[in-house]
Amino acid sequence: MKLILKETIESLGIIGSEVDVADGYARNYLLPQGKAILDTPQNRKSLEQEKAKFEVQIAKERALAEEMAKKLETVTCTITAKVSEEDRLYGSVTIHDVITVLADQNVHVEKRMVLLADPIKALGTYKIPIRVYKDVEPEITVEIIAEEVSGSARNESTS
Repeated sequence: MKLILKETIESLGIIGSEVDVADGYARNYLLPQGKAILDTPQNRKSLEQEKAKFEVQIAKERALAEEMAKKLETVTCTITAKVSEEDRLYGSVTIHDVITVLADQNVHVEKRMVLLADPIKALGTYKIPIRVYKDVEPEITVEIIAEEVSGSARNESTS
């Protein structure tokens, strides 16, 4: 079903764009929620009249996203994890762990914004992209370090 978006939807497109979606998605979600309208000549004509308003809103959203991107590029997270003798993690660092550490630093992002393809399973420093807006993906630095084990006979070797 062809629709015109009345607001920006991350998985579909920006406000004012014409999209083709499944009939059920359109009937059950987009149309009742007022997030889209049918793509008819009459609706397209009224959309052209509101185009300037949409462009202002897009510019505002993009400006906010770029401001947040600048803030995120300076963020460095340190996550401590339990490791085995071979410096392998006993588990992995996931999106949830990254979001929790960011929240502790008063940086609030949603789960869908963190673009971590696979969980991290080794110590080190990683660059993880955060999708703030369409085509605005700053990278944060995440450092995975070994958790200090008290009373352990583990020797720290420096190579």
